[in-house]
Amino acid sequence: MADKKKLLLLDGSSLAFRSFYGLLDLNNFRNQNGLHTNALFGFNRILTRLFEVENPTHMLVAFDAGKTTFRTELFDDYKGGRQKMPSELAEQWPYFSVLIDAMGSKTYELANYEADDIIGTYARQAEAEGFEVVIVTGDKDLVQLATDQTRVDITVKGVSDLKAYTPEIIREEMGIEPLQIIDMKGLMGDSSDNYPGVTNVGEKTALKLLKQYDSIENLYAHIDDLKKSKMKENLMNEKDLAFLSKELATIDINTPVSYDLEEFKVSERDLEKLTAFYREMNFNSFLQNLDQSEGDNSEHFEDIAYQTLEEITEEHFSEEMALYIEMLEDNYHYGKIIGISWGNETAIYTASLETVTASEAFKNWAKNEQMKKNVYDAKRTTVMLHYAGIQLNGVSFDTLLASYIVNTKDSGRDMAPIAQEYGYKELSLDETVYGKGAKQAIPEDKTIIYEHIARKVEAIQTMQPLLMAEFEKDDLTELYFEMELPLAIILAEMEMTGITVEPERLEKMKEEFSVRLTEMERAIHEQAGEVFNVNSPKQLSLILFEKMGLPVIKKTKTGYSTAVDVLEKLSATAPIAQMVLDYRQLAKLQSTYVEGLLKYIKPETGKIHTIYTQTLTQTGRLSSNEPNLQNIPIRMEEGRKIRQAFVPSHPGWKIYASDYSQIELRVLAHISGDKHMQEAFLEGQDIHTSTAMRVFGIEDESDVDGNVRRQAKAVNFGIVYGISDYGLSQNLGITRKKAKTFIERYFEKYPGIQKYMVDIVEEAKEKGYVETLFHRRRYLPDIHSSNFNLRSFAERTAINSPIQGSAADILKVAMIRMDQALKEQGLKTRMLLQVHDELIFECPEEEIPILEKLVPEMMQGAVELAVPLLVDSNYGDSWYEAT
Repeated sequence: MADKKKLLLLDGSSLAFRSFYGLLDLNNFRNQNGLHTNALFGFNRILTRLFEVENPTHMLVAFDAGKTTFRTELFDDYKGGRQKMPSELAEQWPYFSVLIDAMGSKTYELANYEADDIIGTYARQAEAEGFEVVIVTGDKDLVQLATDQTRVDITVKGVSDLKAYTPEIIREEMGIEPLQIIDMKGLMGDSSDNYPGVTNVGEKTALKLLKQYDSIENLYAHIDDLKKSKMKENLMNEKDLAFLSKELATIDINTPVSYDLEEFKVSERDLEKLTAFYREMNFNSFLQNLDQSEGDNSEHFEDIAYQTLEEITEEHFSEEMALYIEMLEDNYHYGKIIGISWGNETAIYTASLETVTASEAFKNWAKNEQMKKNVYDAKRTTVMLHYAGIQLNGVSFDTLLASYIVNTKDSGRDMAPIAQEYGYKELSLDETVYGKGAKQAIPEDKTIIYEHIARKVEAIQTMQPLLMAEFEKDDLTELYFEMELPLAIILAEMEMTGITVEPERLEKMKEEFSVRLTEMERAIHEQAGEVFNVNSPKQLSLILFEKMGLPVIKKTKTGYSTAVDVLEKLSATAPIAQMVLDYRQLAKLQSTYVEGLLKYIKPETGKIHTIYTQTLTQTGRLSSNEPNLQNIPIRMEEGRKIRQAFVPSHPGWKIYASDYSQIELRVLAHISGDKHMQEAFLEGQDIHTSTAMRVFGIEDESDVDGNVRRQAKAVNFGIVYGISDYGLSQNLGITRKKAKTFIERYFEKYPGIQKYMVDIVEEAKEKGYVETLFHRRRYLPDIHSSNFNLRSFAERTAINSPIQGSAADILKVAMIRMDQALKEQGLKTRMLLQVHDELIFECPEEEIPILEKLVPEMMQGAVELAVPLLVDSNYGDSWYEAT
């Protein structure tokens, strides 16, 4: 007997919206292009789970085709109350189909019909052909489709939980049959879809009537039997509305669909497409879990000539060679080198770490600045050799960095995809050679490693001239050789230097936070009137909503939601809600940062050696990881105190911190030429206060209170990041209408900024890219897209990339100038960290007077703008005191 066929039908439009609002963390869910990804993340999560749990043989994801359907012809205001889709969701919309296709499924939409109708039609067809059918949606309207062969699963909390509806469950919960839900909707209407029903008939009344009369038709056939009442009067007066509402609520199960069910047979996941999608969206957790062991990974390459050396002499080196160091660990501050290769078109050599470290010839070659080395990731290579006791000088080319400058999507650790892009096809992915995740291992046969890294040397040699040609063509030579490559070496030095961290201070903080958490817990218990587990959402919800009787804002499958957004709404009237929020924030500081940082202190140095990634962001900004020192929360005083543990490495030294003041807004003032914004900076005004006065019509500076300045600040930075009225409303906790008014007023008062935005979009359409002040390019292939959402996102990117990218470039120039000045003047001061717009140094106390003159000179002189660049500096015995 053949296996039973199962059709999985997904309401794509509903699930996409649910995913968006279920993970409403717009700031943290962005990829390297700045694209919001929260809805795609949630959607992928439910897709993955459904494949695992349901194991469908056939699958379809249905989407609404547009706002106009046969229902809007019946009723003009159908769904009329719904707000416009937030731009943060709209920009993600085109990518749902990309994900679904990579997953091996199909999408479908049908003009004049909704996704519900497509799902209803295929559900009934599948039942007739003996399928088991599972419908997944966030819309309860589809429950009417439940039968003995069709189960309807409704999302309960975002998209993480589903509640199953079968005819039996519907009978138990509501006392009616699935199809009677249509009659119920006819009587009570639906506020979300904006159709009326009968006045003052709610769900309870509708169910009571249906249990007695079965249907709207039978109810009206016996309308005279009802006792005289206001309800009877409403039913009689609004009979037409009741029947219209029932028609609007009825899912059409006979739509003119174009495909047979067999065309929805689930195919194998396209691992190449799925991997590319996850990488583009920065979905690292999904990427790690992606099982790429399927299929045939064997590759057949041409033989490569190389020699494995047991002894290295000066004869094995020439004036210019490629060099590659292999290490499996991502964190190269803790990893071990497993192989080294170098060579050129004449010869390629490989050797073990032991052979290399025993060779004076290799060490002399590595140290010699006159001997040019072409590498893949100069910073990583420099640091790895440093820990092996070998100094690397003379890096003349970095193919990873170069490919990133030419095309910012090329930022991977694995060389193979980039090499293939430049015509070198003879290189396997690292995971093909070593495996991945828990299966990653060093092959026992060392020749496998040596052949692999010899091919990498050949790939570096192949790519170098091609990348140089790209530099010449696109005017990128100066950006690469004068900014990015020198910076890579400076970053390597900063990483190797590290920053001293006092574990005793963190341990003490851990104890202090524990005491504080206990006190906060006790205060919460006093407010609640009983002891309970504050970390248990279930127990907390019982206290807040059942015992204390607070208004229920959101329900979940297991009870009442106690999520951050719920507690924030309750905090205005219920002190306990704010207390729980503060408790959770401190608990996160404790686990993520205090305890987390302790794990990264290297025992040999007593320091943290963060990794700076130069090839990740589209704007050119540096990122920090393992650990991320750019992300220590400092808005809470407890968060700022974590910086107390970061101290100088020598007694009598100080931590010196210098921070650009509002650099992005100064760049905006320069490139937009807006006279009002330039005037504010030239006169030394506080830009957020100045904006508040202009936008909100305040004449006296003393009338600008903290809240108004905060709103102006949100608008200022929102403009830089191309924020929408929806995004601004979320940031400020105001209505979209009010947020839209703020933005409109802003453009009235700063017309030069609005003109810049129009002009830069036109320039992007003409050239296909935008540039920073230093000619860093951001290509925008979607700027001419016929898809409105893709085009809109590209336009916003065109506006903010020159601002953010120029600010990032200015900081890089400042770092290079500072490094050069410190070395030229023979100072002991060392640059330790870069955190957003801030540089952190350690220095002997006697060099502080020199730095007080040198730092502003180097940082403020990094570029000449129409407004002054200002730097704020401070110093102290710890990073905390210096900031």
